[in-house]
Amino acid sequence: MSSTIRIYPAKPEKVYVYATCLVDMFSPQSGLDAIRLLELAGVEVIYVPKQTCCGQPAYSSGYEEDAKTTALSQMELFPEPWPVIVLSGSCGGMMHHHYRRLFAGSEQEAAVNRFCERVFELTEFLVQVCRIQLKDQGPSTSVVLHTSCAARREMKVHTTSRHLLSQLERVELREQAYESECCGFGGTFSVRHPAISEAMVQDKTRHLHDTRAEQLISADWGCLLNINGALEFQGKELQGTHLATFLLSRLEGHNAQ
Repeated sequence: MSSTIRIYPAKPEKVYVYATCLVDMFSPQSGLDAIRLLELAGVEVIYVPKQTCCGQPAYSSGYEEDAKTTALSQMELFPEPWPVIVLSGSCGGMMHHHYRRLFAGSEQEAAVNRFCERVFELTEFLVQVCRIQLKDQGPSTSVVLHTSCAARREMKVHTTSRHLLSQLERVELREQAYESECCGFGGTFSVRHPAISEAMVQDKTRHLHDTRAEQLISADWGCLLNINGALEFQGKELQGTHLATFLLSRLEGHNAQ
């Protein structure tokens, strides 16, 4: 994993969007909202319909050759030297960091490293490259933010979602206890260790609910699926919304539902 301080480029004219499997299957509207935010930030967005999985499930399960095959098939879809904006810290971490490890010492290493340098997580790109400024048009509300482990520890972009929310004048950001703890999803972790995953999400939902925030916000749909499922099972009214959907709704003058 690269440990160097990232130097951000000037804002480009065009970017690719990598929506991720979960956005594509469970919340395509979040992807459309992210694209709209990028357009409002002044960049043209190119979406390649043939994109599929980044290879993380195979990689996390130890199937490195399968992960390599998947990774190569995805990188071929983004031939132009434009940034690749990923709508998940988890997939972003896989593509920015772990692709390097997969192909270290191979004949593809140099090309893969060049691709990895073009990968940005959505909020990171909006804040650090686009320098987006948001004008809040929505009603007063309170939110609690969940940042994924990968966004926090791999991509190190745990402050960018907060920065975006801080621009919204009528949004109160409430703090949860043990904010940096995992929600228990972890991709295939929740499948391999369901009892541990269940205990972790119970802790997370309790801390989120204790804030009495009106809405839960996260930039990762894997976490949202896990947390929302637990909250619904518990009969809680609190439900999570993707950050892109929430931000766009505030610019349009309403709260995301």
